[in-house]
Amino acid sequence: MMFSDPTFWTAVGFVIFVAAVARAVWRMATKALDDRAAGIKASIDDAAALREEAQALLADYRRKQQGAEEEAAAVLAHAREEAARVAEEAGRALEDALRRREQQALAKIAQAEQEALAEVRAHAVRLSAAAARTLIERHLDKPRADTLVAESVESLPRHLH
Repeated sequence: MMFSDPTFWTAVGFVIFVAAVARAVWRMATKALDDRAAGIKASIDDAAALREEAQALLADYRRKQQGAEEEAAAVLAHAREEAARVAEEAGRALEDALRRREQQALAKIAQAEQEALAEVRAHAVRLSAAAARTLIERHLDKPRADTLVAESVESLPRHLH
């Protein structure tokens, strides 16, 4: 009875139709949700990969920064050492130059003293000769001069040998 009633078969067909439509809608909904979940998972994976890459870059830049700081410290230390060495060399060069100039000044002073002494001696000799000439001219008469010349000529052989 029931199987011969067209309403029953219409109801069964309608239920099968609704079930088929519901199943198709269910598949489409689950596929859309699965696709959406896959897209979200891909975005999360991309974000995680980008985060890891950013952390790797940050670590690399920190290493480079540390290396640059160490290199700058080494360059600064070398520059300080070089400046100290140059200053020391300049000090030694200055001391050497001052010592040479002092020696040159002392040599010039000694030479000037010798020249002054020679000049004083020469002047003293000229004065003495002039004074002797003046004294001889004033106090030596002709007979006394002839006697002195004769005595000098006689003593000459003794002084030459």
